[in-house]
Amino acid sequence: MKDLLGQALLDYQNGNHTEDIITSTNISDEDTLPIPYLFREYNDMPKLEQEALKLAKGKVLDVGCGAGGHSLYLQNKGYNVKAIDISEGAISVCKNRGLKQAKVSSILDETEHFDTILLLMNGTGIFQKLKYVTQYLSHLKTLLNPNGQILIDSSDIQYMYEDEDGGLWIDTNSNYYGELDYYLSYKGKNETPLTWLYLDFNTLKTACLTVGLHCESIKEGDHFDYLAKLTISE
Repeated sequence: MKDLLGQALLDYQNGNHTEDIITSTNISDEDTLPIPYLFREYNDMPKLEQEALKLAKGKVLDVGCGAGGHSLYLQNKGYNVKAIDISEGAISVCKNRGLKQAKVSSILDETEHFDTILLLMNGTGIFQKLKYVTQYLSHLKTLLNPNGQILIDSSDIQYMYEDEDGGLWIDTNSNYYGELDYYLSYKGKNETPLTWLYLDFNTLKTACLTVGLHCESIKEGDHFDYLAKLTISE
């Protein structure tokens, strides 16, 4: 990984914002990701993210924290928050913005216990592929304190496969339709492609059942997105 996202975040923080990030997938054209959006305040966050922050309790782990907006909001509210990301640039930004606990780390390397684990901005993306979902969920479960919760959001992107007549052109012999090849470029450089998973709610719920987690739909967004709360099944 070249950490182009981290470089973009550092450039913005250091006053060197001259262009935004360009993203695309194997089923969608290029789109612009405005870097200022990654530094948004609570009032500018989507409703699903605001709801997740309202539900946070106790000791919090923010997974894939990016520029640290969610963690900073909770820290300023008095919560004990640990923020992790695999991007060194992102963690540097978080520390410079005042986050007390920010660490370059993969969720699979975490061993502490938490009351709330946040996976936001399509939190299922880090699962990469459908076949890895139960592995990640099983590990996340081990990190929960009694009565702990995982707050995670994603989208059902089936709509992206619809044709003009409303029919679907999903190849049932291929991989799960939410597994996308994700491409990112910044200032003329291309990041190493990665696989990013968008998971529909029913598939997430089924996976949770197999590992002993209860999956509850908390809120639905305006465009096939949702926020779910996962807790250990009694």
